[in-house]
Amino acid sequence: MSEYSYKTVYEGGVGEIEEKKSRFIATVIPIESEEEAVDFFNRTKKKYWDARHNCSAFTLGRKHELTRCNDDGEPSGTAGRPMLDVLLREDIHNVAVVVTRYFGGTLLGTGGLVRAYQGAVQAGLAQSGIITKDFGQKLSIQTDYTSLGKIQYILAQAGITTLDTEYTEGVTIHAMIPCNELQKIQNAIIEGTSGQASMELGDQVEYAILDGELIVF
Repeated sequence: MSEYSYKTVYEGGVGEIEEKKSRFIATVIPIESEEEAVDFFNRTKKKYWDARHNCSAFTLGRKHELTRCNDDGEPSGTAGRPMLDVLLREDIHNVAVVVTRYFGGTLLGTGGLVRAYQGAVQAGLAQSGIITKDFGQKLSIQTDYTSLGKIQYILAQAGITTLDTEYTEGVTIHAMIPCNELQKIQNAIIEGTSGQASMELGDQVEYAILDGELIVF
C-alpha cells in the first residue's frame, strides 16, 4: 500500500464470539474525532448497561497519531491494549471498537482474556465494510476519435477508473487518477497520442472502490 492509501471502515459492524460461556460482543464504527469515539463508547455502555465490562479502543490519523484504550475493570493489559493491537496490526485507521462482555461464570485467565478480546475485535471487523481510501485527482482528457482507443488502453492497463465519457465532435474522458500515478499517466497519454490530447486537472479528493463502484469523500 502506497503512502497515499490507507485502510478504514466504511460501514461498521457487530461480531460476537463465546469463550467458556462468556459472550464477547464487538461493535465497530468509523470515526473522525476523539469526541465521536467518546460519544460512541458512552452510548454503547448505556446500550449494554447490564454487561460486566465494556472495553474500548480507537485509533485516529493516517499514521495512528492518536490512540486510546480502556480495560473497563478487566485485569490491566488484558482487554483494551490487545484490542488496539488488532486495529494497529490490521493497519485500519479512524476506527473505534467496544467489546462488551457478559460473564459466563468461568475465569479465562490472562491469556484467555487477551485471546477472547482480540478474537472479538476480529469478528467485529469481519462484519464491517473495510475499504482502502486513496488520494486521487480528477483528470479530464480531450481527444479526437482517432486517439480514443489508445487512451482507453493506457487507462485500462493502469487500472484507472473512468468517471464519465462525453462524445461530441471530439471525446472527453473524465477519470480518477491516484496522485502517485498522475505524472506517469499524463506522460503516457502525451506519448501515446503524440501530444494531440489535452488534459485538465480537477480537484484532489479521497476516494475508494466498493463493490466495483467509485465513492468520492
